Amino acid sequence: MPNVFGSPHKGTGPRDPQRETSRFGNHEQVVFCQDEATGLRAIIAIYSTALGPSLGGTRFYPYASEDEALADVLNLARGMAYKNALAGLDHGGGKAVIIGDPATDKSEGLLRAYGRFVQSLSGRYYTACDVGTYSEDMDIVARECRFVTGRTRANGGAGDSSILTAFGVFQGMRAAAEATWGAPTLHGRRVGVEGVGKVGHRLVDHLREDGAEVVICDVNEAALERVKTAHPAVDVVAGNDELVRAGLDVYAPCALGGSLNDDTVPALTAKIVCGAANNQLAHPGIEKQLADRGVLYAPDYVVNSGGVIQVADEIGGFDFDRAKARATGIFDTTRRIFHLAAEEGVPPAVAADRLAERRMSEIGRLRGIWL
Repeated sequence: MPNVFGSPHKGTGPRDPQRETSRFGNHEQVVFCQDEATGLRAIIAIYSTALGPSLGGTRFYPYASEDEALADVLNLARGMAYKNALAGLDHGGGKAVIIGDPATDKSEGLLRAYGRFVQSLSGRYYTACDVGTYSEDMDIVARECRFVTGRTRANGGAGDSSILTAFGVFQGMRAAAEATWGAPTLHGRRVGVEGVGKVGHRLVDHLREDGAEVVICDVNEAALERVKTAHPAVDVVAGNDELVRAGLDVYAPCALGGSLNDDTVPALTAKIVCGAANNQLAHPGIEKQLADRGVLYAPDYVVNSGGVIQVADEIGGFDFDRAKARATGIFDTTRRIFHLAAEEGVPPAVAADRLAERRMSEIGRLRGIWL
């Protein structure tokens, strides 16, 4: 069972890795939600509110166990805190998971029951879409809750957040290309995209427009067919094991987390890893393995922050051009992290953590100034 308790970021300074009891620890609040009539079983995790109310999506997924769901939501909530910090948002990190198969278990009643639980937190957590949930689902949740973003455009929302997620990943990839090959373009490079769902297929659009050669894989045949129809020149391989060995210049994990592990890292042919998936590093130490092999890793929570930038903008009244302009800044943030990593002799993942922790500490400290 992951250790939940620890000292959360509340302006008390950067965390000490030697004192952190687990990679999942330091959360402010974890809420277990159940509604027997609708079958709702959900967990909401708030990692930090040092920068403001926590913000993060709701994942609807058929976890094999409650322990697996808890581990995932704790890890995801922590990632959201760091993501929101480096995106320059005035939001802390939170996340929620609903245990079940969205294809068979999702219902209006379940989503509205979930909304009641989010409402009960009185604004400490804002929810949005994630794997297994869509803008239309957020419209239903919002019938019971004020603290919802990522709604459909018809209901005053920002719509599909995958648009700016993919755009932001592409900006991060351009920064990585500049750091590796001297120019911020993927033209002529071979890019492997694992997962061409909501975000991945949009990333392929950007890559092809930039002149990249693209190879893809996905467990969903319909998703593969959609990309092949739009881009007939794209190559398809059977799975991720084949993809990482496919003579890539760039590997873009855009499916579920943990794709960079003790098996895939030694097999990587790519010089850059930059993708949309959350929590790509299977365990601490993978970032050093990548660095030791000369692979430049663009930290996932930095480059995939376009989606949270989009839904955060909705809270104050959505303007797509304003949100896109902010997501364009992912290029500069990623470049800054690469420069810091080189200066301090650490992997980019460590440099990104340091920048995020610095902002959480410096801005969180201001909460101690009573108004």
